[in-house]
Amino acid sequence: MEEFRRAYSRLCKESGTEPQETVLQQLHQLPQGRLDLATQSLTVDTCRALGRLLQKESLLTELILSDCMLSEEGATLLLQGLCVNTVVRFLDLKGNNLRAAGAEALAKLLRQNKSIQSLTLEWNNLGTWDEAFATFCGALAANGALRQLDLRNNQINHKGAEELALALKSNASLQQLDLRWNHIGLLGGRALVNCLPSNRTLWKLELAGNNIPGDILRAVEQAMDHNQDRQTVFRESQARAQVLSKEVRHLREEKSKQFLDLMETIDRQREEMARSSKASAARVGQLQEALNERHSIINSLKAKLQMTEAALALSEQKAQDLGELLATTEQEQRSLVQRQAKEHRLEQQEAAERESKLLRDLSAANEKNLLLRNQVDELERKVKSQQEQLFLTKTELTNTTAELKMRAIQAEERLELEKNRSRQSLEDAEHLRFKEVEHMTRHLEDSERAMQERVQRLEAARLSLEEELSRVKAAALSERSQAEEELIKAKNQVRLEEQQHQAHLEEKLRLLAQARDEAQSTCLQQKQTVADAQVRASQLGLQVESLRRRLEELQQELSNKDQEKVAEVTRVRLELQEQNGRLQAELTAQEALKEKVAALERQLKVIASDHREALLDRESENASLREKLRLKEAEIARIRDEEAQRASFLQNAVLAYVQGSPLRTLSPQK
Repeated sequence: MEEFRRAYSRLCKESGTEPQETVLQQLHQLPQGRLDLATQSLTVDTCRALGRLLQKESLLTELILSDCMLSEEGATLLLQGLCVNTVVRFLDLKGNNLRAAGAEALAKLLRQNKSIQSLTLEWNNLGTWDEAFATFCGALAANGALRQLDLRNNQINHKGAEELALALKSNASLQQLDLRWNHIGLLGGRALVNCLPSNRTLWKLELAGNNIPGDILRAVEQAMDHNQDRQTVFRESQARAQVLSKEVRHLREEKSKQFLDLMETIDRQREEMARSSKASAARVGQLQEALNERHSIINSLKAKLQMTEAALALSEQKAQDLGELLATTEQEQRSLVQRQAKEHRLEQQEAAERESKLLRDLSAANEKNLLLRNQVDELERKVKSQQEQLFLTKTELTNTTAELKMRAIQAEERLELEKNRSRQSLEDAEHLRFKEVEHMTRHLEDSERAMQERVQRLEAARLSLEEELSRVKAAALSERSQAEEELIKAKNQVRLEEQQHQAHLEEKLRLLAQARDEAQSTCLQQKQTVADAQVRASQLGLQVESLRRRLEELQQELSNKDQEKVAEVTRVRLELQEQNGRLQAELTAQEALKEKVAALERQLKVIASDHREALLDRESENASLREKLRLKEAEIARIRDEEAQRASFLQNAVLAYVQGSPLRTLSPQK
């Protein structure tokens, strides 16, 4: 309740008012789940704050606001907060002088609230205004949660009683109604008596102090007794129905337990079958992965073979290009030798004729210089073309070396990936193929070594080609320098340089021939490696065949296991069908029990209807007997009156006779 107290203080401060000290003290002293503000004068602001708190409060079950002097506005605010509350069960609004607005707010509360079961409205003025009380009665007719209603001392007249009678005809939840000390009267009592046959839930109705005749009160008591008997019969029938439902539920639970045990056994069998199938599937998958890995290895070897064949083709093409280049250089050498021989003959002729014909010599020398210049230009052009060819060959060599390096790196990466995959597959297969893995690793290492040797050989070939290129370049440079020196030096030096150049060209031809022989030897080695790879591929194909046969054997074993599983499943299905038959028989027995229960319920209904008819007959008989008794009593009274008159007449006659007889004269005086 401390939280409720703090929330009340906070809401009062938010609205700009001070909380009431008396309310705070009562909130501090209240027990858990009960709010008692009886005899506390509540202001409108306090009612507004309490209404806002009651909208969200989930702990209070009893709310006592008796003798709080609530105003119409304060009561409306409180009841608006209770409209959305789903926890409060007991509400006491005694002695608050609630009038028309309070009756309408109570009507709204009864229409919207579904949790209040007891409502105390003693010492109010709800019945003074007929329209407001009619609204309250209409809401009471629609309410399905209220069990107890106290309307003592509420100035309810016969019209309010008629409205209450209409509400009681539609209400099916109210059990106790207290209407003492009102102004219901004869008409209101008759209206209430007429509505009671339609209401079967109300078993206590207090009508003392309402100026109602005794026969009506007795009729009300009889109706209440009848409803009590009906309630007891209904409770007994409910108890019997609960006992039968418990027995049926117990039987259902037992059957469900048996069925669940059966399903658990079936599930265990299915799980075992699933585990075995998963194990076999995993084993088959492992073998399939091993086969796939072998196929991937074979494909990678085939790709490597194709790459080596392509490299061989490239190397052969390069060898052919080098041979063509050698042929062109030899032709150029021959042409140069021929030209030099011609020039030598011309120089000899010119030397012979030099002494006689200086002018011719000069002209011949000039022509010769021109020819030499042309030759130098031609040589320079040739040197340039040779340099361009060397640059192209160098670029080709760099490209080939880069490609070889990339291929070597890719081959190493693929080898690493294949190694990792093989290791993972070997670890997953629990080292079942340890010997095969060792064999494959040996083959892979041999292939790797062969590839490394091949790469080294190609690298050596590349280096040799680069050396040849450098040599050719140096030769070209030397040729250029020699050509320049030939222009400056004398003819004898030119001849000597020509001899040296010829020797150098021969050396170059010899080196080119050696490079061609080395390229041919590398081609032969690559062909040998290709043959080795083909042999290895054939071995791998044999291993694949053996693995395929092993896979077929495993598939045969798996099919046998599947047949066994099918047989087991059929047996389990037969058992399930038998158990289903037994369960169906038990279900039929349960249905028979249900039919018996329904028959008993029908018998109870027939007995209740017969009892009701018998009660009605008894009531009619009692009414007729009362009428007869009243008639008999009236007749007896009439006869008594007649007898009394006769007796008086007889007495008078006797007295008259006695007084008039002669014996009286003779008798002495008293």
